Amino acid sequence: MIEFLQGELVAKSPAVVVLQVAGVAFRIHVPLSTYDALPREGAEVRLLTHLHVREDDLSLYGFATEQERSLFQMLLGVSQIGPALALRALASCSVAQFKRFILDEDVDSLKSLVKGIGTKTAKRLIVELHGAVEGLAVEPAPSATSRVAADAIRALVSLGETRGSAERAVLAAIEKLGPDADEQHVVQEALSQH
Repeated sequence: MIEFLQGELVAKSPAVVVLQVAGVAFRIHVPLSTYDALPREGAEVRLLTHLHVREDDLSLYGFATEQERSLFQMLLGVSQIGPALALRALASCSVAQFKRFILDEDVDSLKSLVKGIGTKTAKRLIVELHGAVEGLAVEPAPSATSRVAADAIRALVSLGETRGSAERAVLAAIEKLGPDADEQHVVQEALSQH
């Protein structure tokens, strides 16, 4: 198994990066959260990796944090969940939010946030991951896990913001307006920051 790769970031897009390590270029699939954390092209970068092996394909997946990689691997362990759906789940919400949705058995949030997940799949995720995510260490982000913040982030993403920039803008808006602000004011304040 390849634990991590460290080298020059040759190219990046929201789905795939090319990393040159000792003269070899690796094509690595990444979630949006990792893409948002990447430096400019040409910079040195280190990505934790997961090599996914199928009989007709070897694909490399890269992550900025151990929590992202751990959740990705947990998702792959759920029946009928493949790498594409696991990446969409990571792109849809933070690891802390996903953990909270599983522990709270919040089927509606899972369905609305992750494209391709219906009621049956959301329930299967909750059943199969409930015990596993309890041990997943995540940094708490209290304001980012509130319903208002989650809804405001979704609104900004639907307007074309990347998940990472939407989360940063919403956190800054909540910090300025206070924790009791409603979704409409949070979204307006987040948009005014651009």
